[in-house]
Amino acid sequence: MPFIITEPCNGVKDASCTEVCPVDCISTKPDATQYFIDPATCIDCSYCVSVCPVNAIFDEFTVPSAWREYIKMNREFFK
Repeated sequence: MPFIITEPCNGVKDASCTEVCPVDCISTKPDATQYFIDPATCIDCSYCVSVCPVNAIFDEFTVPSAWREYIKMNREFFK
């Protein structure tokens, strides 16, 4: 799982990340409070990281410990 969108996105859903993603791997649902990155489609370009206005996107290995549960939430979103 290359990148994870975490807590700061919750309730914001800015969508800047979706505009720069070259493979359209970032999605959400109307009832979801944030966006999620599809690990099967993501090509690790990291364009989304630099445009996120709330600094919510991290490489899976650098997700702050307080937000580690978002790794599981991302997996569950794409099941």
